[in-house]
Amino acid sequence: MRTVDFSPLYRTAVGFDRLAALLDAAAVQDSGAGYPPYNIERTDEHAYRIDIAVAGFRPDELSIETRENLLTVQGRNTANDEAKRYLHRGLAERNFDRKFQLADHVVVKDARLADGLLSIDLVREVPEALKPRQIPIQQAAPAIEGEKAA
Repeated sequence: MRTVDFSPLYRTAVGFDRLAALLDAAAVQDSGAGYPPYNIERTDEHAYRIDIAVAGFRPDELSIETRENLLTVQGRNTANDEAKRYLHRGLAERNFDRKFQLADHVVVKDARLADGLLSIDLVREVPEALKPRQIPIQQAAPAIEGEKAA
């Protein structure tokens, strides 16, 4: 496993604490990285969709929360399997916590469960104050001969 030391960056960069935390978090291995499987799709210039395979979960067993640019999807399976006698159990159906870092101004627009897939639609909504805008350049009136410049 390759490790990267970001400490020189921390000594010379001011105000990039969130970026540093993201880099540190990305360097740490997530133990449950494979379950449940998911896709991230770009559906438009400023729109995204996350599809998570949650077969066996009902809508009341799933929760979606956003807090400080972190999207958390949790699944808590409440099925009682004690009465069942499996000959083979290949479906995972285990509890999970899946976390996604969201960029600034990315918000969840919709979430729906269909055919065992939880689809979460996201969109980037940049506030008007942060959007680029054109500044008109005004031309000074030409000076008339004989007048003093003020």
